Amino acid sequence: MAKTIKAIIFDVDGTLLDSVDLHAQAWVEAFGHFGVTVSHAAARSQIGKGGDQLMPVFLDRDRVARDGKAIESYRSDLFKRKFRSEVRPFPGVRPLFERLRGEGLTLALASSGKAEEVEHYQQVLDIADLVDVVTTSDDAERSKPYPDIFEAALAKLAPIGAAESLVIGDTPYDAEAAKKAGLTTIGVRCGGFPEADLRAAGCIALYRDPQDILDGYAASPLAG
Repeated sequence: MAKTIKAIIFDVDGTLLDSVDLHAQAWVEAFGHFGVTVSHAAARSQIGKGGDQLMPVFLDRDRVARDGKAIESYRSDLFKRKFRSEVRPFPGVRPLFERLRGEGLTLALASSGKAEEVEHYQQVLDIADLVDVVTTSDDAERSKPYPDIFEAALAKLAPIGAAESLVIGDTPYDAEAAKKAGLTTIGVRCGGFPEADLRAAGCIALYRDPQDILDGYAASPLAG
């Protein structure tokens, strides 16, 4: 890549953390609590979106308007109580962040999760001291695949712009949102999304997980 990269914007769930199946199960159980049957596979295919974009896939507009906030609140509490303690980092996260900081890059997180959740995950990942910018659902009106979260990250990264930044994410929704914000995306397969879907959404390169990016760093788009 000819352009000079100055900032890397990371998605969190499924990219840095092995949490996609846990989030999917929390949605399955939350929907079930409200009398809606959703399969694990169907829920999993939508992880990467925030609740505002995920619920309309399974509920009609009236049901979202009537019960959406209650379902999301129940799911959030359920995940925190039952599943969050099981979330683990993917291999190589801190060493990758250390390498990137050593190269002089500015590092950002852009997650559809809530601020408290993302703060907790920075501790789980042991990267709080390496992160320069954090954007969460609190910074965005709409979640991915809308570009709001990435646009909020770019606002905080200024004067570094989209042309000098790269996104690393695990879902087509990351790549779609990034493209709308003028950003280029590197995909990781550790979130479980098909390689073909990631490429179709615009990912310029694919890696297994953060460790794979680190191992192939010299030949990656990150190296400039």
